[in-house]
Amino acid sequence: MKGDRVEIVVDAGDTTRAYEVVASRAGRRVETAVRRGVVEVSEVTRSGSVVRTARFMANRVLALVEHPVPRVEESEAAGAAGAAGERPLRDDPRS
Repeated sequence: MKGDRVEIVVDAGDTTRAYEVVASRAGRRVETAVRRGVVEVSEVTRSGSVVRTARFMANRVLALVEHPVPRVEESEAAGAAGAAGERPLRDDPRS
């Protein structure tokens, strides 16, 4: 989903480097895979085609942190839209 991101911290010898892969457009997501000693972080479209990939040697990766965008469930979205025109519940002003 747009806004999902993965942060990768890599050992670069005497220092560390941080990289970030972000789902930049609507309908895209970020996928992570570890294969044969290589960590791959890819931005993927709805149809499954890869837009960009970042590859790192697994023994150099210090941290891999996923930051998903908070999802809104359909029931919550429908409830919020229906309640938008209604007055909030509160004490009766006449009493």
